Amino acid sequence: MNWERQIAKIIVLLLAVVAFGVTGFITIEGWSFLDALYMTVITLSTVGFNEVHPLTPRGRVFVIVLTVIGVGAFFYIITGIAEFIVAGHFAGAIGRIRMKKEIDRLKNHYIVCGFGRVGQQVCTELERDGEPFVVVDNNRSSIERCRSFGYLHIEGDASNDETLKEAGVLRARGLVTATDSDADNVFVTLSAKSLRSDIFVVARANLDDSERKLKKAGADRVISPYAIGGRRLASLLLRPAVVEFLDVVMHSEKIELIMEEVYIHKRSPFVGITMKSARQRCLTGANILAIKKKGELIVDPSSDVVIESGDRLVALGTREQIKDLEGMT
Repeated sequence: MNWERQIAKIIVLLLAVVAFGVTGFITIEGWSFLDALYMTVITLSTVGFNEVHPLTPRGRVFVIVLTVIGVGAFFYIITGIAEFIVAGHFAGAIGRIRMKKEIDRLKNHYIVCGFGRVGQQVCTELERDGEPFVVVDNNRSSIERCRSFGYLHIEGDASNDETLKEAGVLRARGLVTATDSDADNVFVTLSAKSLRSDIFVVARANLDDSERKLKKAGADRVISPYAIGGRRLASLLLRPAVVEFLDVVMHSEKIELIMEEVYIHKRSPFVGITMKSARQRCLTGANILAIKKKGELIVDPSSDVVIESGDRLVALGTREQIKDLEGMT
């Protein structure tokens, strides 16, 4: 970053002037390092203390040169600091430090890699559900747009291990890679899985051939926005009432139903009972639509299917009903 380079220049210049003064006093006057350093500091700071030792004519000439160089360096540093503050870099640096602290405090959050049209929609849905997330993108305009929404973000390459660590990949619940490049999505998936093999990764595929590569890279789910958009367009043509109903129950502010997975813990009262008994116990109003057992999704399971620890129930209901069901499991 430009402001980091500017600070580095100021520090290097300051150290160079001090080193020049110390070296000059040691060489010309034969002083010790501490005496030379002390004389250099009081000369550059112009505090007006007495000389450590009487100066020779050559030494006095050197002090004049050192003073001129020091004053020039001083004005350069002041100008750089003023420019740094006026340009807003100082406030930006403080903001980045605060944001880093917020990101470091996150746990069980989501990482969204790529803040294009798809990534922005993902963030909108996560924000709507109240889920914490961090955006990672290396495009300056995307970061500026992300900042305007007030989202936590990191400007960097999402395929870089250090960038993912900074986003909290070791503490995250899941990761979405939604860049416009399938190659980038593959690299991001590989990086995320190499850091944490158990993290749940959803990847965007722009081309049909990329789906196989993304799954081979470790993506748990691969989504093609174009395929989903095409299926939705066809559904609107063939079954408009069904699509309208789903939009109303899933997105309406008046009638809000959600589908959620409910994890069955070891000590859950649902362990060891059949789906028939589970539905009888489920007095919250939520409807159990499916069950996922050892990676296999069983839709509309029969009443004699036994629920085991580690299973996931797919339920439909209001947020309150789903919350009550989660409390029972």
